[in-house]
Amino acid sequence: MKELKIKSTLQVYESLDKLPDEVQELMHQSFKIRDKAYAPYSRFLVGAALVLENGEVVLGNNQENASYPSGLCAERTAIYYAGAHFPDIPIVRMALSAKSLKHQLITPTPPCGACRQAIAEYELKQNKPIEIFFMGELGKVIRSYSLANLLPLIFDKSYL
Repeated sequence: MKELKIKSTLQVYESLDKLPDEVQELMHQSFKIRDKAYAPYSRFLVGAALVLENGEVVLGNNQENASYPSGLCAERTAIYYAGAHFPDIPIVRMALSAKSLKHQLITPTPPCGACRQAIAEYELKQNKPIEIFFMGELGKVIRSYSLANLLPLIFDKSYL
C-alpha cells in the first residue's frame, strides 16, 4: 500500500475590509442577492456573485422547494445562468456569502459537494481556474485560487 497525501492551500482574510476593493464590491453584491434568497424551510440564505472575463457580473441565490431535492443552491443558480447566457465567456471569480436566520453565522461557508462538482465542470470547460472567495454573514473570508483546492480529486469526463 502507498499513502497519497493531498494538500490544499487557501488564504484567510481576517475580515471583508482586508480584501482588494474589487473583491469587496463583488462580495457586497453577493450579500444583496443573498438577502433575496427563497429559503423558507432551512432559513439559510446564500448569495453568489460571479465576475466573467468580459466584466459581466452574474448573481444567484438559493431557491428552496418543499420537495427539498428540487431546490437549487446559489452557486449553481449563478453558474448555470452564466453558462446559458455567456457560454463562451470564462468565469474569473466567485464571491459567496451565507447567512442563517436562526443564528449569526461567522464561519466561512464553502460550496456544498454538488456545487463543487458543478464549478469543477466549468473550470475544466474553460481550462482556467476560478478564484473563489467565501464567508459567512460576518468575519473571516477564505480565498481559493481554484476549485481544485476545494475538490482535489475531481470526477470529470475522462472517467466516462
